[in-house]
Amino acid sequence: MSIKTLTGINKAAVLLICLGEEATARIFQELSDNEIRQVTRTIATIDHIPQHIKDKVFASYAETQEELAGLFVKGAEFAKNAIAAAGSPERTAELMEQFVSGTESRPLETIALMHPKMVAGLLEKEHPQTVALVLSTQHVEHASEILANLPEDVRADVIYRIAKIEKVSPEVITRIEDALHREIGLVAGREQKQVGGLDKVVDLLDHLKNQMDKDILDTIEETDPDMAEEIRKRMFTFENLVALDGRSLQMILREVSNDSLTLALKTASEDMKEKIFANMSARAADMIRDDLEVMGPVRLSEVEAMQQTIVKIAMKLQEDGKLVLGSGGGDELV
Repeated sequence: MSIKTLTGINKAAVLLICLGEEATARIFQELSDNEIRQVTRTIATIDHIPQHIKDKVFASYAETQEELAGLFVKGAEFAKNAIAAAGSPERTAELMEQFVSGTESRPLETIALMHPKMVAGLLEKEHPQTVALVLSTQHVEHASEILANLPEDVRADVIYRIAKIEKVSPEVITRIEDALHREIGLVAGREQKQVGGLDKVVDLLDHLKNQMDKDILDTIEETDPDMAEEIRKRMFTFENLVALDGRSLQMILREVSNDSLTLALKTASEDMKEKIFANMSARAADMIRDDLEVMGPVRLSEVEAMQQTIVKIAMKLQEDGKLVLGSGGGDELV
């Protein structure tokens, strides 16, 4: 073994062997799994460390320690922990999303700096699959504004294609960037990214205004009813009813039998139960409470099916213009 041929990983292996098993175990607690795998493979190949190698490795360590004196931190981890303690869960979630979005490299990132109308004009002659991919790489607010500025007859097709996207290879993104290179300068992501899917679609539709989401879902339903139904489920859930005002909630409850409501409340949160009980007669509320206490085991699928039935009643009332559930334009539930 010659010091001239020692790589960084070899020096680390020598140093750890010299420090002993106990110290090495503590050091491993601070290393990643990949770093541990690399150094242990090297350690496994060593059966003798000459004294002059040991001396030179320790001298090299001391020199490096002096050069890099100061405080070493895991910046990203420190920032995430600080954000996690910043306040309410809602504020924490928002700050964390902004932090992650700001530190992760995103494909087609120059699009984010362009005005939505300009991007829509640039994309309106592209194939809907290309448009879907581009929008999938953007922040939801910006993507929804671009979508709103696209021709009406292509919006549903684009949304449908976004829902079908899973992961995209850098080669595909590179081809799109090359095609758009005359208008804008773009830099491709280096690895596959989760850019589409139903969650992305739900976020996009929730940010659209003027009930544009309903028109898009109606069009998708004509070609893929199952997908339209799944998107609707994700856009508004049974627990979302807790945020409705009393009048709206009472309107929904008038369309639901007590037996059906009891089944739907089997897995509901306490806040949800109390909100519903507060918007019905005291007698009916007491009856449902008693029924819930004596109710035996129920299949989760049956409970979820009944909850979805009640959600469909709420959606029908919204379609009839009798209440607002909160989808469209990013409005809160009322």
